[in-house]
Amino acid sequence: MKKILTLAAATALTGCATTAASSDPQDAFFAALTAHCGKAYAGKLASDQDLDADMRGKAMVMHVRSCTPDRIEIPFHIDGLGPDGGWDRSRTWVITRTATGLRLKHDHRHADGSKDELTMYGGDTADRGTATRQTFPVDAESIALFTRTGRSVSNTNIWSVETTGDSFTYGLSREGRDFRVTFDYRQPVAPPPAAWGW
Repeated sequence: MKKILTLAAATALTGCATTAASSDPQDAFFAALTAHCGKAYAGKLASDQDLDADMRGKAMVMHVRSCTPDRIEIPFHIDGLGPDGGWDRSRTWVITRTATGLRLKHDHRHADGSKDELTMYGGDTADRGTATRQTFPVDAESIALFTRTGRSVSNTNIWSVETTGDSFTYGLSREGRDFRVTFDYRQPVAPPPAAWGW
């Protein structure tokens, strides 16, 4: 009888732990993105600043290309901005789990696959966020990179990724800067070629 009670108690505790883990907003966020793995979606520029005039009206595609329990890779393709006037496939958003939360990095490549001078910048979450939205304040490594490359205006960047039932939105904000692109989960498209260098 004692063994049965001990087993029941252990089972109950395991159930509680599972419930607690599944209620973590970052776990829910990660799972929501992973649910789209292998799929690609049409999108567009959602913000309206002169800095992004070259993207206005351009066709865009995001592709949740690769997922593991700790890493999601999302290439971001823009038509009309490539070196030959075709697709620009230089950008990949990389979201990973860390010991304390989630991390967003930007992998930038040239058409020949080589790394751009400005690559692997981003930041870590400062709080648990929500199941649909996570924010990533710029990290020290990225501040050093921005400063070294003459882009210190980006030293206060905060990136955001939002995933809802209908859409995915990527954003960048800082004083005087608001950039957003949004993709419609209701508009799946054929997966594009791999991002440059991948």
